[in-house]
Amino acid sequence: MALDGAFLHILCREIREKALDSRIDRISQPSRDCLIITLRWRGGSGKLLLSSSAASPRIHFTETSPENPKAAPMFCMLLRKHLGSGRLVGVEQVGMDRIVHLKFETVNELGDLVVVTVAVEIMGRHSNIIVVGPDGRILDAIKRVDQEMSQVRPILPGMAYTLPPQQEKMNLLDHTGAQLARQIREGKDAPLPKAILAAAQGLSPVVCRELAFYACRGLDKAVSQLNEEEWQRLAFGVERLRDRLEGDYTPTAVFARDGSPIDFSFLPLRQYGNAGVNREYPSCCALLDGYYAHRDLVERMKQKSSDLLRLLANTSDRIARRVETQKLELSQSKDRERLRQYGDILSANLYTLQKGDRKAVLQNFYDPAGATVEIPLDPRLTPSQNAQKYYGEYRKADNAEKKLVELIAQGEAEYAYIDSVFDALSRATTESELTAIRQELTQQGYIRRTAAGNRGRKPEKLAPLQYRSSDGFTILCGRNNLQNDQLTLKDARNYDIWFHTQKIPGSHTVILCQGKEPPNRTLEEAAVIAATNSRAKPGAKVPVDYTIIKNVRKPQGAKPGMVIYDSYQTAYVEPDEERVKALLVK
Repeated sequence: MALDGAFLHILCREIREKALDSRIDRISQPSRDCLIITLRWRGGSGKLLLSSSAASPRIHFTETSPENPKAAPMFCMLLRKHLGSGRLVGVEQVGMDRIVHLKFETVNELGDLVVVTVAVEIMGRHSNIIVVGPDGRILDAIKRVDQEMSQVRPILPGMAYTLPPQQEKMNLLDHTGAQLARQIREGKDAPLPKAILAAAQGLSPVVCRELAFYACRGLDKAVSQLNEEEWQRLAFGVERLRDRLEGDYTPTAVFARDGSPIDFSFLPLRQYGNAGVNREYPSCCALLDGYYAHRDLVERMKQKSSDLLRLLANTSDRIARRVETQKLELSQSKDRERLRQYGDILSANLYTLQKGDRKAVLQNFYDPAGATVEIPLDPRLTPSQNAQKYYGEYRKADNAEKKLVELIAQGEAEYAYIDSVFDALSRATTESELTAIRQELTQQGYIRRTAAGNRGRKPEKLAPLQYRSSDGFTILCGRNNLQNDQLTLKDARNYDIWFHTQKIPGSHTVILCQGKEPPNRTLEEAAVIAATNSRAKPGAKVPVDYTIIKNVRKPQGAKPGMVIYDSYQTAYVEPDEERVKALLVK
Protein backbone atom coordinates (compact mmCIF):
# COMPACT_ATOMS: atom_id res chain seq x y z
CA MET A 1 0.00 0.00 0.00
CA ALA A 2 1.06 3.57 -0.64
CA LEU A 3 1.50 5.21 2.77
CA ASP A 4 4.83 6.59 1.63
CA GLY A 5 6.89 9.55 2.80
CA ALA A 6 5.06 11.91 0.45
CA PHE A 7 1.65 10.84 1.76
CA LEU A 8 2.98 11.14 5.32
CA HIS A 9 4.18 14.68 4.57
CA ILE A 10 0.58 15.65 3.81
CA LEU A 11 -0.75 13.76 6.84
CA CYS A 12 1.62 15.70 9.12
CA ARG A 13 0.29 18.97 7.71
CA GLU A 14 -3.32 17.87 8.31
CA ILE A 15 -2.53 16.82 11.90
CA ARG A 16 -0.71 20.12 12.60
CA GLU A 17 -3.53 22.23 11.14
CA LYS A 18 -6.14 20.38 13.17
CA ALA A 19 -4.49 19.56 16.47
CA LEU A 20 -1.33 21.60 17.14
CA ASP A 21 -1.51 22.99 20.72
CA SER A 22 -4.28 20.51 21.60
CA ARG A 23 -4.12 18.62 24.89
CA ILE A 24 -4.24 14.90 25.57
CA ASP A 25 -7.62 13.91 26.94
CA ARG A 26 -7.19 10.13 26.96
CA ILE A 27 -4.76 7.41 25.87
CA SER A 28 -5.94 3.88 25.09
CA GLN A 29 -4.43 0.76 23.54
CA PRO A 30 -7.18 -1.33 21.92
CA SER A 31 -4.74 -3.90 20.52
CA ARG A 32 -1.15 -5.06 20.86
CA ASP A 33 0.18 -2.72 18.17
CA CYS A 34 -2.35 0.13 18.09
CA LEU A 35 -2.75 3.30 20.19
CA ILE A 36 -5.47 5.93 20.20
CA ILE A 37 -4.64 9.34 21.67
CA THR A 38 -7.75 11.46 22.16
CA LEU A 39 -6.85 15.14 21.75
CA ARG A 40 -9.01 18.08 22.77
CA TRP A 41 -8.76 21.60 21.38
CA ARG A 42 -10.84 24.74 21.48
CA GLY A 43 -14.21 23.84 20.02
CA GLY A 44 -13.54 20.19 19.29
CA SER A 45 -11.68 16.94 19.78
CA GLY A 46 -10.36 14.02 17.75
CA LYS A 47 -8.92 10.53 18.09
CA LEU A 48 -5.41 10.16 16.69
CA LEU A 49 -4.72 6.54 15.75
CA LEU A 50 -1.13 5.25 15.77
CA SER A 51 -0.57 1.74 14.41
CA SER A 52 2.63 -0.29 14.19
CA SER A 53 0.85 -3.29 12.66
CA ALA A 54 3.05 -5.00 10.08
CA ALA A 55 0.07 -5.23 7.71
CA SER A 56 -1.22 -1.66 8.11
CA PRO A 57 1.17 0.74 9.93
CA ARG A 58 -0.22 4.28 9.87
CA ILE A 59 -1.10 7.50 11.68
CA HIS A 60 -4.33 9.44 11.16
CA PHE A 61 -7.42 10.77 12.87
CA THR A 62 -10.19 8.21 13.10
CA GLU A 63 -13.94 8.14 13.64
CA THR A 64 -13.93 4.50 14.74
CA SER A 65 -14.16 3.47 18.39
CA PRO A 66 -12.40 0.12 18.87
CA GLU A 67 -13.20 -1.83 22.02
CA ASN A 68 -10.50 -1.49 24.69
CA PRO A 69 -9.27 -4.27 27.01
CA LYS A 70 -10.55 -4.16 30.60
CA ALA A 71 -7.02 -3.63 31.92
CA ALA A 72 -4.74 -1.20 30.10
CA PRO A 73 -1.48 -2.79 28.80
CA MET A 74 1.82 -1.76 30.42
CA PHE A 75 2.90 0.35 27.43
CA CYS A 76 -0.36 2.30 27.61
CA MET A 77 0.15 2.87 31.35
CA LEU A 78 3.68 4.16 30.68
CA LEU A 79 2.36 6.62 28.09
CA ARG A 80 -0.28 7.89 30.51
CA LYS A 81 2.42 8.37 33.14
CA HIS A 82 4.87 10.29 30.95
CA LEU A 83 2.45 12.21 28.74
CA GLY A 84 -0.40 12.89 31.18
CA SER A 85 -2.48 15.70 29.75
CA GLY A 86 0.45 17.01 27.74
CA ARG A 87 0.17 19.55 24.93
CA LEU A 88 0.98 18.64 21.32
CA VAL A 89 3.67 21.15 20.34
CA GLY A 90 5.19 19.51 17.28
CA VAL A 91 4.42 17.13 14.41
CA GLU A 92 7.71 16.64 12.57
CA GLN A 93 8.60 14.33 9.71
CA VAL A 94 12.19 13.14 9.30
CA GLY A 95 13.02 14.38 5.79
CA MET A 96 10.67 12.57 3.42
CA ASP A 97 11.06 9.33 5.33
CA ARG A 98 8.16 7.43 6.90
CA ILE A 99 8.99 8.61 10.41
CA VAL A 100 6.91 11.11 12.40
CA HIS A 101 7.90 12.63 15.74
CA LEU A 102 4.95 13.78 17.85
CA LYS A 103 6.28 16.17 20.48
CA PHE A 104 4.29 16.64 23.68
CA GLU A 105 5.04 19.31 26.26
CA THR A 106 4.30 17.91 29.70
CA VAL A 107 5.28 18.28 33.36
CA ASN A 108 7.75 15.79 34.84
CA GLU A 109 7.82 14.43 38.39
CA LEU A 110 9.80 17.49 39.54
CA GLY A 111 7.24 19.89 38.13
CA ASP A 112 9.44 21.02 35.23
CA LEU A 113 8.14 21.48 31.69
CA VAL A 114 9.74 18.89 29.42
CA VAL A 115 9.15 17.61 25.89
CA VAL A 116 8.50 13.89 25.41
CA THR A 117 8.61 12.53 21.85
CA VAL A 118 6.46 9.74 20.46
CA ALA A 119 8.28 8.45 17.36
CA VAL A 120 6.00 6.66 14.89
CA GLU A 121 8.12 4.64 12.46
CA ILE A 122 6.19 3.25 9.50
CA MET A 123 8.46 0.59 8.03
CA GLY A 124 6.44 -2.54 7.23
CA ARG A 125 7.18 -5.39 9.63
CA HIS A 126 9.78 -3.19 11.37
CA SER A 127 7.16 -0.53 12.21
CA ASN A 128 7.26 0.71 15.79
CA ILE A 129 6.03 3.33 18.24
CA ILE A 130 8.84 4.56 20.48
CA VAL A 131 8.60 6.91 23.47
CA VAL A 132 11.69 9.10 23.87
CA GLY A 133 12.39 11.15 27.00
CA PRO A 134 13.68 14.75 27.05
CA ASP A 135 17.26 13.43 27.35
CA GLY A 136 16.96 11.54 24.05
CA ARG A 137 16.82 8.13 25.69
CA ILE A 138 14.16 5.52 25.02
CA LEU A 139 11.54 5.23 27.75
CA ASP A 140 9.91 2.24 26.04
CA ALA A 141 8.62 0.95 22.71
CA ILE A 142 5.46 -0.86 21.70
CA LYS A 143 7.82 -3.45 20.16
CA ARG A 144 11.10 -3.94 22.00
CA VAL A 145 14.05 -5.03 19.83
CA ASP A 146 17.00 -6.66 21.62
CA GLN A 147 20.53 -7.29 20.32
CA GLU A 148 19.64 -10.79 19.16
CA MET A 149 16.86 -9.39 16.99
CA SER A 150 18.97 -6.52 15.60
CA GLN A 151 22.61 -5.72 16.25
CA VAL A 152 22.35 -2.64 14.03
CA ARG A 153 19.55 -0.86 15.92
CA PRO A 154 18.32 -2.40 19.18
CA ILE A 155 15.37 -0.56 20.76
CA LEU A 156 15.26 -0.99 24.54
CA PRO A 157 14.46 1.27 27.52
CA GLY A 158 17.47 3.35 28.59
CA MET A 159 19.22 3.25 25.21
CA ALA A 160 19.81 6.42 23.18
CA TYR A 161 17.25 6.86 20.42
CA THR A 162 18.80 6.85 16.96
CA LEU A 163 17.19 7.13 13.56
CA PRO A 164 17.13 4.16 11.19
CA PRO A 165 19.84 4.21 8.49
CA GLN A 166 18.94 6.82 5.88
CA GLN A 167 18.88 6.19 2.12
CA GLU A 168 20.83 8.44 -0.23
CA LYS A 169 17.95 9.67 -2.37
CA MET A 170 16.72 13.05 -3.60
CA ASN A 171 14.16 14.89 -1.47
CA LEU A 172 11.57 16.31 -3.87
CA LEU A 173 10.96 19.26 -1.56
CA ASP A 174 14.59 20.33 -2.10
CA HIS A 175 15.02 19.46 -5.79
CA THR A 176 13.19 20.33 -9.00
CA GLY A 177 11.60 17.97 -11.48
CA ALA A 178 14.36 18.71 -13.98
CA GLN A 179 17.03 17.77 -11.43
CA LEU A 180 15.34 14.45 -10.65
CA ALA A 181 14.87 13.69 -14.36
CA ARG A 182 18.56 14.45 -14.99
CA GLN A 183 19.68 12.14 -12.16
CA ILE A 184 17.50 9.30 -13.49
CA ARG A 185 18.78 9.90 -17.03
CA GLU A 186 22.42 9.74 -15.90
CA GLY A 187 21.88 6.66 -13.71
CA LYS A 188 21.61 2.98 -14.52
CA ASP A 189 19.27 1.79 -17.23
CA ALA A 190 16.15 0.23 -15.71
CA PRO A 191 12.37 0.27 -16.17
CA LEU A 192 11.31 3.87 -15.54
CA PRO A 193 9.16 3.16 -12.42
CA LYS A 194 12.10 1.37 -10.77
CA ALA A 195 14.51 4.16 -11.74
CA ILE A 196 12.22 6.79 -10.15
CA LEU A 197 11.89 4.64 -7.01
CA ALA A 198 15.69 4.34 -6.75
CA ALA A 199 16.25 8.10 -7.17
CA ALA A 200 13.45 9.82 -5.22
CA GLN A 201 13.00 9.75 -1.45
CA GLY A 202 9.56 9.11 -0.03
CA LEU A 203 7.78 7.85 -3.15
CA SER A 204 6.03 4.49 -3.13
CA PRO A 205 6.00 2.13 -6.12
CA VAL A 206 2.43 3.15 -6.96
CA VAL A 207 3.39 6.86 -7.20
CA CYS A 208 6.49 6.00 -9.25
CA ARG A 209 4.31 3.96 -11.61
CA GLU A 210 1.88 6.88 -11.87
CA LEU A 211 4.70 9.27 -12.83
CA ALA A 212 5.97 6.80 -15.44
CA PHE A 213 2.42 6.29 -16.73
CA TYR A 214 2.01 10.06 -17.11
CA ALA A 215 5.37 10.48 -18.86
CA CYS A 216 5.19 7.50 -21.25
CA ARG A 217 1.47 6.61 -21.42
CA GLY A 218 2.48 3.18 -20.11
CA LEU A 219 4.67 1.30 -17.64
CA ASP A 220 6.93 -0.78 -19.87
CA LYS A 221 9.58 1.68 -21.06
CA ALA A 222 13.16 1.61 -19.80
CA VAL A 223 15.14 4.79 -19.10
CA SER A 224 17.19 4.35 -22.30
CA GLN A 225 14.01 4.23 -24.43
CA LEU A 226 12.56 7.63 -23.41
CA ASN A 227 12.50 10.41 -26.02
CA GLU A 228 12.93 14.12 -25.27
CA GLU A 229 9.21 14.78 -25.05
CA GLU A 230 8.83 12.00 -22.47
CA TRP A 231 11.71 13.37 -20.38
CA GLN A 232 10.00 16.77 -20.41
CA ARG A 233 6.71 15.19 -19.39
CA LEU A 234 8.48 13.36 -16.54
CA ALA A 235 10.03 16.62 -15.27
CA PHE A 236 6.64 18.36 -15.51
CA GLY A 237 4.94 15.44 -13.73
CA VAL A 238 7.43 15.71 -10.85
CA GLU A 239 6.80 19.47 -10.60
CA ARG A 240 3.05 18.80 -10.51
CA LEU A 241 3.67 16.25 -7.76
CA ARG A 242 5.66 18.88 -5.79
CA ASP A 243 2.64 21.19 -6.07
CA ARG A 244 0.45 18.47 -4.61
CA LEU A 245 2.83 18.06 -1.67
CA GLU A 246 2.47 21.78 -0.96
CA GLY A 247 -1.32 21.58 -0.72
CA ASP A 248 -2.91 20.89 -4.12
CA TYR A 249 -3.50 17.21 -3.40
CA THR A 250 -6.44 14.88 -4.10
CA PRO A 251 -6.75 11.99 -1.59
CA THR A 252 -7.81 9.06 -3.77
CA ALA A 253 -8.43 5.37 -3.11
CA VAL A 254 -8.81 2.79 -5.87
CA PHE A 255 -11.28 -0.07 -5.51
CA ALA A 256 -11.78 -3.10 -7.72
CA ARG A 257 -15.14 -3.60 -9.44
CA ASP A 258 -16.14 -6.03 -6.67
CA GLY A 259 -15.52 -3.34 -4.03
CA SER A 260 -12.25 -4.73 -2.66
CA PRO A 261 -9.57 -2.07 -1.98
CA ILE A 262 -6.55 -1.97 -4.32
CA ASP A 263 -4.45 1.08 -3.41
CA PHE A 264 -4.51 4.73 -2.37
CA SER A 265 -2.47 7.91 -2.82
CA PHE A 266 -2.60 11.70 -2.60
CA LEU A 267 -3.25 11.99 -6.35
CA PRO A 268 -5.67 10.34 -8.80
CA LEU A 269 -4.37 6.96 -10.00
CA ARG A 270 -4.87 6.53 -13.76
CA GLN A 271 -2.62 3.48 -14.18
CA TYR A 272 -5.40 1.00 -13.27
CA GLY A 273 -7.64 2.10 -16.15
CA ASN A 274 -11.02 0.37 -16.20
CA ALA A 275 -9.88 -2.28 -13.71
CA GLY A 276 -10.24 0.15 -10.80
CA VAL A 277 -12.66 2.81 -9.59
CA ASN A 278 -11.19 6.02 -8.10
CA ARG A 279 -12.93 7.38 -5.00
CA GLU A 280 -11.92 10.81 -3.69
CA TYR A 281 -11.91 11.80 0.00
CA PRO A 282 -11.99 15.21 1.73
CA SER A 283 -8.64 14.62 3.47
CA CYS A 284 -5.81 12.09 3.71
CA CYS A 285 -6.91 11.28 7.28
CA ALA A 286 -10.45 10.56 6.07
CA LEU A 287 -9.05 8.42 3.25
CA LEU A 288 -6.97 6.24 5.57
CA ASP A 289 -9.80 5.94 8.08
CA GLY A 290 -12.30 4.88 5.42
CA TYR A 291 -9.86 2.74 3.46
CA TYR A 292 -8.62 0.70 6.41
CA ALA A 293 -12.09 0.48 7.98
CA HIS A 294 -13.29 -1.01 4.67
CA ARG A 295 -10.26 -3.29 4.39
CA ASP A 296 -10.63 -4.43 8.00
CA LEU A 297 -14.32 -5.14 7.35
CA VAL A 298 -13.37 -7.23 4.30
CA GLU A 299 -10.80 -9.13 6.41
CA ARG A 300 -13.29 -9.66 9.23
CA MET A 301 -15.86 -10.84 6.70
CA LYS A 302 -13.34 -13.33 5.30
CA GLN A 303 -12.49 -14.62 8.77
CA LYS A 304 -16.11 -14.85 9.88
CA SER A 305 -17.30 -16.44 6.64
CA SER A 306 -14.46 -18.97 6.36
CA ASP A 307 -16.08 -21.42 8.81
CA LEU A 308 -19.43 -21.03 6.99
CA LEU A 309 -17.76 -21.68 3.64
CA ARG A 310 -16.05 -24.76 5.07
CA LEU A 311 -19.34 -26.01 6.55
CA LEU A 312 -21.21 -25.49 3.27
CA ALA A 313 -18.45 -27.12 1.20
CA ASN A 314 -18.34 -30.17 3.49
CA THR A 315 -22.15 -30.43 3.54
CA SER A 316 -22.34 -30.07 -0.23
CA ASP A 317 -19.72 -32.81 -0.74
CA ARG A 318 -21.48 -35.11 1.72
CA ILE A 319 -24.85 -34.68 -0.01
CA ALA A 320 -23.29 -35.22 -3.46
CA ARG A 321 -21.61 -38.47 -2.33
CA ARG A 322 -24.82 -39.72 -0.71
CA VAL A 323 -26.93 -38.98 -3.79
CA GLU A 324 -24.33 -40.64 -6.03
CA THR A 325 -24.48 -43.81 -3.90
CA GLN A 326 -28.28 -43.78 -3.97
CA LYS A 327 -28.30 -43.40 -7.76
CA LEU A 328 -25.98 -46.40 -8.05
CA GLU A 329 -28.32 -48.44 -5.83
CA LEU A 330 -31.26 -47.27 -7.92
CA SER A 331 -29.59 -48.42 -11.15
CA GLN A 332 -29.03 -51.81 -9.56
CA SER A 333 -32.68 -52.02 -8.46
CA LYS A 334 -33.77 -51.54 -12.08
CA ASP A 335 -32.94 -55.25 -12.57
CA ARG A 336 -35.81 -56.23 -10.24
CA GLU A 337 -38.07 -57.31 -13.14
CA ARG A 338 -35.67 -60.20 -13.78
CA LEU A 339 -36.28 -61.39 -10.17
CA ARG A 340 -40.06 -61.50 -10.71
CA GLN A 341 -39.60 -63.40 -13.97
CA TYR A 342 -37.38 -65.97 -12.19
CA GLY A 343 -40.16 -66.47 -9.65
CA ASP A 344 -42.77 -66.92 -12.40
CA ILE A 345 -40.64 -69.40 -14.39
CA LEU A 346 -39.86 -71.46 -11.26
CA SER A 347 -43.56 -71.48 -10.23
CA ALA A 348 -44.55 -72.76 -13.67
CA ASN A 349 -42.00 -75.59 -13.48
CA LEU A 350 -42.22 -76.76 -9.85
CA TYR A 351 -43.04 -80.34 -10.92
CA THR A 352 -39.67 -80.61 -12.74
CA LEU A 353 -37.57 -79.45 -9.78
CA GLN A 354 -36.63 -80.90 -6.43
CA LYS A 355 -34.99 -79.77 -3.21
CA GLY A 356 -31.18 -79.89 -3.37
CA ASP A 357 -30.89 -78.54 -6.93
CA ARG A 358 -28.31 -75.78 -7.27
CA LYS A 359 -29.62 -74.42 -10.56
CA ALA A 360 -32.47 -74.84 -12.99
CA VAL A 361 -32.21 -74.54 -16.78
CA LEU A 362 -35.74 -73.79 -17.99
CA GLN A 363 -37.50 -72.29 -20.96
CA ASN A 364 -37.89 -68.52 -20.62
CA PHE A 365 -41.46 -67.83 -21.74
CA TYR A 366 -40.74 -64.08 -21.43
CA ASP A 367 -38.19 -64.36 -24.24
CA PRO A 368 -39.87 -63.96 -27.66
CA ALA A 369 -37.36 -66.46 -29.08
CA GLY A 370 -38.20 -68.99 -26.35
CA ALA A 371 -34.55 -69.37 -25.25
CA THR A 372 -33.64 -71.19 -22.06
CA VAL A 373 -32.50 -69.39 -18.91
CA GLU A 374 -30.29 -70.64 -16.07
CA ILE A 375 -31.70 -69.72 -12.63
CA PRO A 376 -29.48 -70.11 -9.50
CA LEU A 377 -31.22 -72.07 -6.68
CA ASP A 378 -30.61 -72.42 -2.96
CA PRO A 379 -30.23 -76.21 -2.41
CA ARG A 380 -31.51 -75.86 1.17
CA LEU A 381 -34.91 -74.65 -0.08
CA THR A 382 -37.73 -76.43 -1.87
CA PRO A 383 -38.56 -75.34 -5.46
CA SER A 384 -41.60 -73.42 -4.14
CA GLN A 385 -39.48 -71.68 -1.49
CA ASN A 386 -36.92 -70.69 -4.14
CA ALA A 387 -39.72 -69.14 -6.22
CA GLN A 388 -41.02 -67.24 -3.15
CA LYS A 389 -37.46 -66.09 -2.41
CA TYR A 390 -37.23 -64.44 -5.84
CA TYR A 391 -40.66 -62.83 -5.37
CA GLY A 392 -39.50 -61.48 -1.99
CA GLU A 393 -36.33 -60.02 -3.52
CA TYR A 394 -38.45 -58.45 -6.26
CA ARG A 395 -40.80 -56.76 -3.73
CA LYS A 396 -37.79 -55.55 -1.72
CA ALA A 397 -36.15 -54.08 -4.84
CA ASP A 398 -39.46 -52.50 -5.91
CA ASN A 399 -39.92 -50.83 -2.50
CA ALA A 400 -36.25 -49.80 -2.52
CA GLU A 401 -36.66 -48.08 -5.88
CA LYS A 402 -39.61 -46.02 -4.66
CA LYS A 403 -37.70 -45.04 -1.51
CA LEU A 404 -34.50 -44.29 -3.43
CA VAL A 405 -36.36 -42.08 -5.91
CA GLU A 406 -37.77 -40.16 -2.94
CA LEU A 407 -34.37 -39.92 -1.18
CA ILE A 408 -32.60 -38.79 -4.36
CA ALA A 409 -35.21 -36.04 -4.89
CA GLN A 410 -34.75 -34.92 -1.27
CA GLY A 411 -30.96 -34.97 -1.64
CA GLU A 412 -31.02 -32.95 -4.85
CA ALA A 413 -33.37 -30.40 -3.24
CA GLU A 414 -31.04 -30.14 -0.23
CA TYR A 415 -28.04 -29.75 -2.55
CA ALA A 416 -29.86 -26.92 -4.37
CA TYR A 417 -30.65 -25.30 -1.01
CA ILE A 418 -27.00 -25.43 0.14
CA ASP A 419 -26.03 -23.99 -3.25
CA SER A 420 -28.43 -21.09 -2.67
CA VAL A 421 -26.85 -20.42 0.75
CA PHE A 422 -23.43 -20.46 -0.96
CA ASP A 423 -24.74 -17.82 -3.36
CA ALA A 424 -26.09 -15.60 -0.55
CA LEU A 425 -22.80 -15.95 1.34
CA SER A 426 -20.77 -14.99 -1.74
CA ARG A 427 -22.76 -11.74 -2.03
CA ALA A 428 -22.82 -10.84 1.70
CA THR A 429 -21.17 -7.47 2.32
CA THR A 430 -21.95 -6.82 6.00
CA GLU A 431 -21.50 -8.68 9.25
CA SER A 432 -25.28 -8.48 9.78
CA GLU A 433 -25.81 -10.49 6.59
CA LEU A 434 -23.33 -13.13 7.80
CA THR A 435 -25.16 -13.30 11.13
CA ALA A 436 -28.49 -13.81 9.33
CA ILE A 437 -27.02 -16.64 7.21
CA ARG A 438 -25.55 -18.26 10.33
CA GLN A 439 -28.96 -17.99 12.03
CA GLU A 440 -30.63 -19.63 9.01
CA LEU A 441 -28.18 -22.56 9.04
CA THR A 442 -28.72 -22.94 12.79
CA GLN A 443 -32.49 -23.05 12.31
CA GLN A 444 -32.08 -25.70 9.62
CA GLY A 445 -29.89 -27.83 11.89
CA TYR A 446 -26.58 -27.45 10.02
CA ILE A 447 -25.03 -25.55 12.93
CA ARG A 448 -25.53 -26.87 16.45
CA ARG A 449 -27.26 -24.50 18.85
CA THR A 450 -25.18 -23.64 21.92
CA ALA A 451 -26.27 -22.34 25.30
CA ALA A 452 -23.98 -19.34 24.85
CA GLY A 453 -25.48 -18.64 21.44
CA ASN A 454 -29.03 -18.87 22.83
CA ARG A 455 -28.19 -16.31 25.51
CA GLY A 456 -26.79 -13.85 22.94
CA ARG A 457 -28.79 -10.85 21.84
CA LYS A 458 -31.20 -11.29 18.97
CA PRO A 459 -29.52 -10.51 15.66
CA GLU A 460 -30.39 -7.23 13.97
CA LYS A 461 -33.31 -7.64 11.57
CA LEU A 462 -32.14 -6.92 8.04
CA ALA A 463 -34.29 -5.14 5.49
CA PRO A 464 -34.24 -6.39 1.88
CA LEU A 465 -32.18 -4.46 -0.64
CA GLN A 466 -34.36 -1.67 -1.98
CA TYR A 467 -34.17 -0.27 -5.50
CA ARG A 468 -36.17 2.38 -7.34
CA SER A 469 -36.85 1.81 -11.02
CA SER A 470 -36.52 4.59 -13.60
CA ASP A 471 -40.34 4.77 -13.58
CA GLY A 472 -40.51 5.20 -9.78
CA PHE A 473 -41.51 1.65 -8.78
CA THR A 474 -40.01 0.13 -5.61
CA ILE A 475 -38.14 -3.13 -6.23
CA LEU A 476 -37.14 -5.31 -3.26
CA CYS A 477 -34.49 -8.02 -3.32
CA GLY A 478 -33.87 -10.63 -0.59
CA ARG A 479 -30.38 -10.96 0.91
CA ASN A 480 -30.74 -14.58 2.08
CA ASN A 481 -33.20 -17.48 2.01
CA LEU A 482 -35.13 -16.53 5.16
CA GLN A 483 -35.56 -13.03 3.79
CA ASN A 484 -36.57 -14.44 0.38
CA ASP A 485 -39.38 -16.40 2.11
CA GLN A 486 -40.48 -13.36 4.10
CA LEU A 487 -40.52 -11.13 1.03
CA THR A 488 -42.25 -13.54 -1.37
CA LEU A 489 -44.64 -15.41 0.93
CA LYS A 490 -45.59 -12.77 3.51
CA ASP A 491 -44.76 -9.19 2.54
CA ALA A 492 -45.58 -9.12 -1.19
CA ARG A 493 -49.18 -8.88 -2.40
CA ASN A 494 -50.91 -11.20 -4.86
CA TYR A 495 -50.42 -9.00 -7.91
CA ASP A 496 -46.90 -7.78 -7.19
CA ILE A 497 -44.44 -9.24 -9.73
CA TRP A 498 -41.86 -11.83 -8.68
CA PHE A 499 -38.53 -12.47 -10.48
CA HIS A 500 -35.91 -15.22 -10.19
CA THR A 501 -33.09 -16.50 -12.37
CA GLN A 502 -34.06 -19.73 -14.12
CA LYS A 503 -32.28 -22.77 -12.58
CA ILE A 504 -29.56 -20.50 -11.12
CA PRO A 505 -29.24 -19.74 -7.36
CA GLY A 506 -30.16 -16.15 -6.61
CA SER A 507 -32.31 -13.70 -4.70
CA HIS A 508 -36.08 -13.36 -4.90
CA THR A 509 -36.83 -9.98 -6.48
CA VAL A 510 -40.26 -8.31 -6.29
CA ILE A 511 -41.76 -5.21 -7.93
CA LEU A 512 -44.26 -3.58 -5.54
CA CYS A 513 -46.98 -2.63 -8.02
CA GLN A 514 -49.48 -0.91 -5.65
CA GLY A 515 -52.30 -1.50 -8.11
CA LYS A 516 -50.38 -0.13 -11.11
CA GLU A 517 -49.01 -1.99 -14.10
CA PRO A 518 -45.24 -1.47 -14.36
CA PRO A 519 -43.90 -0.42 -17.78
CA ASN A 520 -41.56 -2.69 -19.75
CA ARG A 521 -38.55 -0.63 -18.65
CA THR A 522 -39.27 -1.41 -14.98
CA LEU A 523 -39.79 -5.10 -15.78
CA GLU A 524 -36.43 -5.17 -17.57
CA GLU A 525 -34.68 -3.36 -14.68
CA ALA A 526 -36.12 -5.82 -12.15
CA ALA A 527 -34.89 -8.72 -14.29
CA VAL A 528 -31.39 -7.17 -14.38
CA ILE A 529 -31.49 -6.76 -10.58
CA ALA A 530 -32.46 -10.44 -10.18
CA ALA A 531 -29.69 -11.54 -12.58
CA THR A 532 -27.06 -9.37 -10.86
CA ASN A 533 -28.07 -10.66 -7.41
CA SER A 534 -27.52 -14.25 -8.45
CA ARG A 535 -24.70 -16.62 -9.35
CA ALA A 536 -25.10 -15.77 -13.04
CA LYS A 537 -21.83 -14.63 -14.61
CA PRO A 538 -21.56 -11.18 -16.23
CA GLY A 539 -21.27 -10.96 -19.98
CA ALA A 540 -23.87 -13.58 -20.87
CA LYS A 541 -27.63 -13.43 -21.37
CA VAL A 542 -29.37 -14.90 -18.32
CA PRO A 543 -32.94 -16.28 -18.34
CA VAL A 544 -35.02 -14.63 -15.60
CA ASP A 545 -38.53 -15.99 -14.97
CA TYR A 546 -41.22 -13.63 -13.72
CA THR A 547 -44.85 -13.97 -12.69
CA ILE A 548 -47.33 -12.49 -10.23
CA ILE A 549 -46.92 -13.49 -6.58
CA LYS A 550 -50.26 -15.34 -6.75
CA ASN A 551 -48.55 -17.98 -8.93
CA VAL A 552 -45.67 -18.60 -6.50
CA ARG A 553 -46.04 -21.13 -3.68
CA LYS A 554 -43.91 -23.13 -1.29
CA PRO A 555 -44.14 -26.93 -1.26
CA GLN A 556 -44.83 -28.46 2.13
CA GLY A 557 -41.58 -29.14 3.98
CA ALA A 558 -39.41 -27.25 1.48
CA LYS A 559 -36.22 -25.54 2.65
CA PRO A 560 -36.09 -21.71 3.06
CA GLY A 561 -36.05 -19.89 -0.27
CA MET A 562 -37.36 -22.93 -2.19
CA VAL A 563 -40.58 -22.23 -4.12
CA ILE A 564 -42.40 -23.44 -7.22
CA TYR A 565 -44.28 -21.27 -9.71
CA ASP A 566 -46.32 -21.44 -12.90
CA SER A 567 -47.85 -19.18 -15.58
CA TYR A 568 -44.56 -17.34 -15.94
CA GLN A 569 -42.73 -15.45 -18.66
CA THR A 570 -38.97 -15.33 -19.24
CA ALA A 571 -36.76 -12.31 -19.89
CA TYR A 572 -33.17 -12.64 -21.14
CA VAL A 573 -30.89 -9.98 -19.65
CA GLU A 574 -27.22 -9.42 -18.77
CA PRO A 575 -26.12 -8.86 -15.13
CA ASP A 576 -24.94 -5.25 -14.74
CA GLU A 577 -23.35 -4.29 -11.41
CA GLU A 578 -23.00 -0.57 -12.18
CA ARG A 579 -26.55 -0.19 -13.48
CA VAL A 580 -27.97 -1.98 -10.44
CA LYS A 581 -25.89 0.17 -8.05
CA ALA A 582 -27.34 3.28 -9.68
CA LEU A 583 -30.88 2.05 -8.89
CA LEU A 584 -30.09 1.14 -5.26
CA VAL A 585 -31.81 3.29 -2.63
CA LYS A 586 -29.04 4.33 -0.24
